[in-house]
Amino acid sequence: QVQLVESGGGLVQAGGSLRLSCAASGRTFSSYAMGWFRQAPGKERELVATISRSGGITYYSGSVKGRFTISRDNAKNTVFLQMNSLKPEDTAVYYCAAKSLLYGSAWARDSQPDYWGQGTQVTVSS
Repeated sequence: QVQLVESGGGLVQAGGSLRLSCAASGRTFSSYAMGWFRQAPGKERELVATISRSGGITYYSGSVKGRFTISRDNAKNTVFLQMNSLKPEDTAVYYCAAKSLLYGSAWARDSQPDYWGQGTQVTVSS
């Protein structure tokens, strides 16, 4: 069992930056690939970024590539999402997620997580 707790959301002006954190419980954090999803009002939840167990493989959706950076600290059981050049269309609830994968494997984009966090609200004003 893995529990995920997000933090770092808030209100920011367009062009600004936020850094989301996700703290995971348990001693097996490095056994999981991690990801960030988001859901805007009236829209389906979408994949934003993923990172492999070691951090060596990352993936970004086209809408955030070049602006967001996912990283992880396995010693601190934490995954981060650095969000720069934020746009109003980035407004959403952001969810941290974990998926059990073999070491060195990439998270398939249509593959659902094993665990979800509760979410943190990010609002970007124009």
